[in-house]
Amino acid sequence: MELLANNYLKVCNALKQFYHQMLLKLSSCDLCGEACHHYLLLCQNCFADLPRFNTEVIQGDLLNWPAVNQILPKVYFDHLICLAPYDTPYKQWLSQFKYNGRFDIAKLLAMLLAEHYQLVIKQHTHLQAELIVSVPLHITKWQQRGFNQAHLLADILSKELAKEGIEQHIIPYDNKALTRNKSTSSQVGKSGVLRRKSLRNTFNVQFSQTTAPEHVLLIDDVVTTGATASEISHCLKQAGVKRVTVLALCLSLPL
Repeated sequence: MELLANNYLKVCNALKQFYHQMLLKLSSCDLCGEACHHYLLLCQNCFADLPRFNTEVIQGDLLNWPAVNQILPKVYFDHLICLAPYDTPYKQWLSQFKYNGRFDIAKLLAMLLAEHYQLVIKQHTHLQAELIVSVPLHITKWQQRGFNQAHLLADILSKELAKEGIEQHIIPYDNKALTRNKSTSSQVGKSGVLRRKSLRNTFNVQFSQTTAPEHVLLIDDVVTTGATASEISHCLKQAGVKRVTVLALCLSLPL
């Protein structure tokens, strides 16, 4: 019986190795078409060439960059971490993810974001949060789209951080902490003033834990005027949170 079990495990391991080898051979880079060896969607060269913000010169926080402070005035969040500017290839990837249902892109983006955040908090431990939350969708928009992109990113991100096996880097995700109680029109093209006005009294906060965490990590896909993240941060602080760090894939910079 033991011999049979050992043989079964050997066969399973051989099949797993064969599957991964075939997957690597069949997979091609999403950007250049070459064989993939990194994240199964990017080759090593395209991965290395991805645009990223240099976090060292701003101590990990984009709010330390004067140009960002000028385009994000009077925000309620305390820190801002973004992977890259809202430009190629992220703009195309996010569009394919949100509107064409490319969920393989979700995992790629979340893994890139997790890697970026891990790098930041290793260098700047004060940016380590206690709890992850995500920007919610109203039920009507969720039904139209079928999913919430910020939730998917946050869920994968939390799991990727846990994979590291470093206890202090494990941050739980409370997917029910934030709800959106009214549907707002599309924010695309609106000024910061109009966005802030339309978002008033839009969000509710209810943590699963009995006491509010001191430091919360708010996940979004793109920060444009910062109005949505700021309004949510205001609500979080009214609920007892002391600090809010916004973690987003991209920051939309002025032309």
